[in-house]
Amino acid sequence: MVDESSREMAIARDVQRRLLPQNVPALEHLDLAARCVQARSVGGDFYDFLELGQGQTALVLADVSGKGFHAALLMVALQAHLRSQVSAAPQDPLRALRQVNQQLLRSTDPGHFATLFLGVWSDSLRRLTYINCGHNPPLCLRADSSVEWLEATATVIGAFEGWQCALGRTPLAAGDVLVAYSDGVTEARNDGEHFGEERLLAVVREHADRTPDEILSAVLAAVREFGDEAQTDDLTLLVARAR
Repeated sequence: MVDESSREMAIARDVQRRLLPQNVPALEHLDLAARCVQARSVGGDFYDFLELGQGQTALVLADVSGKGFHAALLMVALQAHLRSQVSAAPQDPLRALRQVNQQLLRSTDPGHFATLFLGVWSDSLRRLTYINCGHNPPLCLRADSSVEWLEATATVIGAFEGWQCALGRTPLAAGDVLVAYSDGVTEARNDGEHFGEERLLAVVREHADRTPDEILSAVLAAVREFGDEAQTDDLTLLVARAR
């Protein structure tokens, strides 16, 4: 029984790993990197890249409620709904997410939901249009050292029938760095203290002139060095640097 259970867990982990993008998009004005380090064999975080046409690419990072298999199943459902609806309405992310919310309400138990950041990058306009559904605010560190946090424009997705969302917009000029992350990053603990947004900002500042992959690796290394406990939550990061 133990061997069978372990084998099924390994299969589930492999399936979930394959659902994540195997490559990052090659864009003219934006370099990208993303990674998900799961705390368990399967988890509820995911990131995605969706080609929308007309020089636009969707950047997605989400964190579903719960742990283990239940969270993994909800993650798979959310990813499938999101890909389907964004493909059906590539130029209308508000409509797409309203449909995703309805699908999650119909297909999941009450009390389960997800936080989600969806950014639509226009490579020609060098602009990010985004919807933040109750997710940790992504960090935007400008080349001039100013900071913008992309705060929520909607509540969590999949929990409420009368759900509404709004768009935010921000340009990304050469040298600007965007870091989207799950709460496993900022809520890593040391003696009861969280890693937090200020430490995240400090690491990104220190490595802002590096590649997205190097920035991502530096953040993960800092979180692991800070933590005094075993990893209990998924660590997921999506880093973009404009050029």
